[in-house]
Amino acid sequence: MMKRLFPAPLLSIALAGMWLLLNHSVSAGQLILAAIVGVAIPLLTRGLRPLPVRVRRPGAILRLAWSVMVDTSLSNLNVVRFLVFKSQRKHPPGFVQIPLDLRDANGLAVLAVIVCITPGTSWAELSLDRSVLMLHVLELDSPEAVIGHIKQRYERPLMEIFES
Repeated sequence: MMKRLFPAPLLSIALAGMWLLLNHSVSAGQLILAAIVGVAIPLLTRGLRPLPVRVRRPGAILRLAWSVMVDTSLSNLNVVRFLVFKSQRKHPPGFVQIPLDLRDANGLAVLAVIVCITPGTSWAELSLDRSVLMLHVLELDSPEAVIGHIKQRYERPLMEIFES
């Protein structure tokens, strides 16, 4: 019965807590609304949640997180350079088609998040068979370098985490 009412208890707690933080109040009315939000949203979105995840190599998560943090920081600096010093723009923007070996839906979702939070890149399209990712790059020098970077720094660790 509890699992049916609270399909994602941590999400329920987080949503209720976020509600209270955003409203800057712990009045009776806000506590009731927080409880309603905490119960209703996970129930209404139950069908949208991905399949349960079984992490196979936890150490790979730390390596991937470090790579993402470093790459995001460097990309931020490059985008600032690009915006502030337009005359120093090195290369034109472009699209790159990246062949993917990663097939796990959760792994692909994490890859989408990584690519979207990295300044200067955006996820443009995924082929229907999930074998090719089209990526837009703000400054595209070498498509091969971008492909190698994505596959080595992100796809390989994600495969270790989700598919090994």
